[in-house]
Amino acid sequence: MGEKKVSDVYFTDFRTQEDGGLPLKLKKLCRKAGIANIDFEGKFTAIKMHFGEEGNLSYLRPDYAKAVADLVKELGGRPFLTDCNTLYPGKRKNALDHLDIALQHGFMQATTGCHVIIGDGIKGTDEIEVPVKNGVYCKSAKIGRAIMDADVFISLSHFKGHEEAGFGGAIKNIGMGCGSRAGKMEQHKDGKPEVEQSLCRKCHKCAKECGSDAISFENGSAFIDQSLCKGCGRCIGACNFDAISNPNEGAFEDLNRKMAEYTQAVCYGRPCFHISLILDVSPYCDCHGYNDAPLIPNIGMAASFDPVALDKACSDLCQKAQRFTGTRITDNVSRGLKITEDLWHDSEPAAVWKETLLHAEKIGLGTQKYNLIKM
Repeated sequence: MGEKKVSDVYFTDFRTQEDGGLPLKLKKLCRKAGIANIDFEGKFTAIKMHFGEEGNLSYLRPDYAKAVADLVKELGGRPFLTDCNTLYPGKRKNALDHLDIALQHGFMQATTGCHVIIGDGIKGTDEIEVPVKNGVYCKSAKIGRAIMDADVFISLSHFKGHEEAGFGGAIKNIGMGCGSRAGKMEQHKDGKPEVEQSLCRKCHKCAKECGSDAISFENGSAFIDQSLCKGCGRCIGACNFDAISNPNEGAFEDLNRKMAEYTQAVCYGRPCFHISLILDVSPYCDCHGYNDAPLIPNIGMAASFDPVALDKACSDLCQKAQRFTGTRITDNVSRGLKITEDLWHDSEPAAVWKETLLHAEKIGLGTQKYNLIKM
């Protein structure tokens, strides 16, 4: 076999003085990385990002989204910001609450220059089944319809730690983030929701949404028959009282590999571009209603056509950074954890983050070999 392909990853730090500020610097980085080589003329362009959870302040500021959206418009495209609803109960499990959070955090047409569209509809059921090229765990992926309707796809990711994936970068943002509720269920091992009886209001809305006749009412409260349940997650979206959730997280190895396969489904066969900002590197996902102290200093911004190379480059930059004290890692040390040179392991010892990159490379999503080109 010949030499593996090497992908270019373009990088710049957060230093600015009188050169126009960070939004302009981000636009210059994207141009340097070759985004203008994509034909945007008249094309609907999905910019996939995370609008943050209530109580969490680590999400990317709307200014960065505006910079990317403005650049797309300069190149003739028609951008929109997007994300899909969450699997877990909370403020982003349906499109109305999701849009409220986006608005609360400053993501609106007046501030970003483009619309916000929730990719999988009001209850997370507006999906399209997409083939997974070279899929091992998933032969097809359930992706939010609006995301697949886009002609061009851009991921704008906050690069940080993650309690299951080790870190959350482009692949996490795309693979898990673009999955509909059923797609997210599929990525978690068993995908069978359960009812917290004390929270059930006996409204029967979940049973009306269930397509498997799996929900009955014992002693007045909802009960899900696991043998009948198909794991579609519609009942989670139907419950307005957070009484239904998925307790089955599954093996981290399978989860990480499935995320790579879902990313393949989203990206394969159409123009894609990927951007990651390494700042506020909290140990947890932005999906939490809080953000812990950052593990390392802010590092910079990176962009590439290859999401695997981008994630590997960003991870390597984080691994080399000086660590802060008074973080989750400090807590782990106090509990007896032996510190290693692996930042993500020391933050979350159970995480197996390398599996994501290895499997992504295996299925042809990209390569871990990269040239880091500094701007």
